[in-house]
Amino acid sequence: MRPYIKEFFTHVDICVMCVLLVVGWTVILPHANEGTIWLALVIGMAGYALSEYMIHRFLFHMKPPKHPLLLAMLRRLHYDHHIYPNELHLLFLPVWYSLPIMAGPTFIAYVVTQDTVLTVAFVTGVISFLLYYEWTHYVAHRPIKPITPWGRRMKKVHLWHHYKSEHYWYGVTNPLFDVILNTFRDEQQVEKSETARNLEGKADSRY
Repeated sequence: MRPYIKEFFTHVDICVMCVLLVVGWTVILPHANEGTIWLALVIGMAGYALSEYMIHRFLFHMKPPKHPLLLAMLRRLHYDHHIYPNELHLLFLPVWYSLPIMAGPTFIAYVVTQDTVLTVAFVTGVISFLLYYEWTHYVAHRPIKPITPWGRRMKKVHLWHHYKSEHYWYGVTNPLFDVILNTFRDEQQVEKSETARNLEGKADSRY
């Protein structure tokens, strides 16, 4: 297990997020006795949990755009990951994507709270859940047996998404939004998709 932990935490995109996480906790810990700090932290985590599903389903699985730059971005962010699901550098969200995508919610959090520490707490919650997502996703694609039954279950579900059908099981850390939005299915009742490993090939499909 130790080599995989080292492999995970030495990846540049993970390193950057870990540094930001430490900075965030350094700012908010002196205010740990304030309930609003923990509320902001939880809201940030919940917000990322929702965005995990929504972005995966509606952005990463959108029909291939015609613009070559957008197509290249989606290939790096997700299309190529379905072609090469165990390729290490494709497992992680690049910081050139993660940091800008967090900028909007961060700005909104500051406008709403007018408080720098609360905003930092919100962003720290986002980054905390992002790293949880990254680890869960990493474990799903590496030869690692998760310690908990929950972890083993989520690994199995995510691999269904890659090898059975890309039209279901978008949640990586949890199946909540799949259940709510009707994209969770009994694996035995789902037909194997011909485009699970080739998202660009579904341009003419109903999805």
